[in-house]
Amino acid sequence: MSKKRNYKGSYAGANTVSFKDMLLKKDILRAISECGFEHPSEVQQTAIPFAMVGQDMIVQAKSGMGKTAVFVIATLQQIDATEGEDAEIDTLVLCHSREMAFQIHKEFERLGKYVPEIKTAVIYGGVNFTEQKKAIEENMPHVLVGTPGRVQHFMNKGIISFKSLQRMILDECDDMLQDDSMRRQIQDIFKKAPFAKQMLMCSATISESAARVCRQISENAEEIFLDDSKLTLHGLQQHYVELAEDQKIKNLTSLLDRIDFNQMMIFVKSKKRATALNKILSEACFPSIFLHGGLKQEDRLDRYRKFKEFEARILITTNLCGRGVDMERVNVVINFDMPEKSNEYLHRVGRAGRFGTKGLAITFVNDESDKKTLAEIQDRFEVKVTTLPKNIDTASYTN
Repeated sequence: MSKKRNYKGSYAGANTVSFKDMLLKKDILRAISECGFEHPSEVQQTAIPFAMVGQDMIVQAKSGMGKTAVFVIATLQQIDATEGEDAEIDTLVLCHSREMAFQIHKEFERLGKYVPEIKTAVIYGGVNFTEQKKAIEENMPHVLVGTPGRVQHFMNKGIISFKSLQRMILDECDDMLQDDSMRRQIQDIFKKAPFAKQMLMCSATISESAARVCRQISENAEEIFLDDSKLTLHGLQQHYVELAEDQKIKNLTSLLDRIDFNQMMIFVKSKKRATALNKILSEACFPSIFLHGGLKQEDRLDRYRKFKEFEARILITTNLCGRGVDMERVNVVINFDMPEKSNEYLHRVGRAGRFGTKGLAITFVNDESDKKTLAEIQDRFEVKVTTLPKNIDTASYTN
């Protein structure tokens, strides 16, 4: 069992606040309504009122509860952009992957549909630097979304300045702050921005080491969290299958024939296995595509878009898509390979059963190492992962 931690702040409680009660701008409310958001989730009810008045925030909430909307709505609410004036970067959002940067930029466009005077842009590696540079210089954004490496490069080249930065947002902060390279990049960017800025840091899991860094770079941050032992997804059935390595493909194809899924994500441990497994499934006429960090950036975003727009029903991927990526039609996740760490498991299975919907997660357990990881998962998150039954009621994991 993980050691109990002492937190400053409060647990997210059950509130009855509506988006309208938050006194948001009417144009933001209009966009929220068009997106189909009827009521704020638990974390949105608790965090948005703090965030929109400039409070530093450390937010830990389980996958699928709308953490991205917390900082998008709070940012759009605070920016006062007068059309025609020269824009300066008001808000910087840093993400751990290009796919996440692309997705968050789209969320700003979606929720900022009726405030077009607030300009947003996204930058990340793997695409033409000169084209991105030209686009930024010709139309400086109020909100810049990007990966730490590319943002640092633009900053060091003098293309962008953070002299007027009002807030800095770290999405999936746990992942970024535990990566030595990303942490150094973030620290460099942090130092080049004004000291008096709002810090918003979000993740589904936050380790002790990441929490310490979050507290160091924020001031009297309000901490809204769910204890690790409560990080369960109530609409998600979780099962495992114990089998040998050479039985995995046979069992997977059997599951694909048996399970009635909307969309499915299959997680593997390496780029090579993602490519090979996709080849096998495609040859067996299953509608699959694969996505990993070894692809060219254009291919990565094209495959991400195809899956998100339901042009493919099965996505085979690595941990690249394990954190934060929002695929609203996914209701089944299969861990073809057991994740190495227990928190990776939570992020992976959290792609299904998002925002309180139903879902199904099945994990293949191969050796003693896999069994040890499964035991850690059940111990840390107080979740019961049971043996896969012979028959699964479709209604239990479809909405």
